[in-house]
Amino acid sequence: NDAPAPDLARWNQITHAIANYDGEVTIAIVGKYTGLKDAYKSLVEALHHGGIANTVKVNLEWIEADTLEGGNPAGKLDWVDGILVPGRFGQRGSEGMIAAAGFAREHHVPFLGICFGMQLAVVEATRSLLGLERANSSEFGTTPDPVVGLMTEWVRGNQLEKRNAGSDLGGTMRLGAYPAMLQRGSRISHIYGDVSEISERHRHRYEININYRDRLEQHGLRFAGLSPDGILPETVELADHPWFIGVQYHPELKSRPFEPHPLFASFIQAAVVQSRLV
Repeated sequence: NDAPAPDLARWNQITHAIANYDGEVTIAIVGKYTGLKDAYKSLVEALHHGGIANTVKVNLEWIEADTLEGGNPAGKLDWVDGILVPGRFGQRGSEGMIAAAGFAREHHVPFLGICFGMQLAVVEATRSLLGLERANSSEFGTTPDPVVGLMTEWVRGNQLEKRNAGSDLGGTMRLGAYPAMLQRGSRISHIYGDVSEISERHRHRYEININYRDRLEQHGLRFAGLSPDGILPETVELADHPWFIGVQYHPELKSRPFEPHPLFASFIQAAVVQSRLV
């Protein structure tokens, strides 16, 4: 009975922001598991955190990636304020996700690709900007241009970890927190507060092929974040675009209502700007 009253100031700020939105934005989530939305629970919460940071309501448009394959995605995407392609495994729906990334790139719609979403955005850029039409991920089979592939080894701390196609699948993943070095002056560095190093959580087994970096950067796709050894691409961004970023890691896992992840806060901010243009 003698305990002091709880300090609810921070909660009151959040509830006030939710109850007094300044506007709304619509984000299309182009995924493989949209029929089971709980599969994206952390992602959904992080998007709402971004809405709180910008005092806007975030509406979600769930789009099964399969439905964008083999046709023009404009009818389903030309009215949204932002496009997000999340992580996943397997080939099904990949061409639809590639189409979504291409639409966002060509029509200057804010785009966030997470993990596999980043990989497919790079595949799309390689096909469209470099003219390598058969570029793909080696996860799907043989390709003359494996823009995404299975790395055989990498260093974690002081220990060399190895993986290959015949390894136990659990052992082939790059899992947990890893550092990334950000280029000064890049959009991603600015979003994080103009820092040169970050640490984010990973959960994937395929990586972007660094050998395509120079050609893609000549066409405006900047590899702004790399592993400390410069071998593994961690972030990409388009120079001539309002907001187009792909990250190999999962920023949604570190987002909180009180501390929205800066990537989601910035993405929703870009969507707010887009909503006023359309």
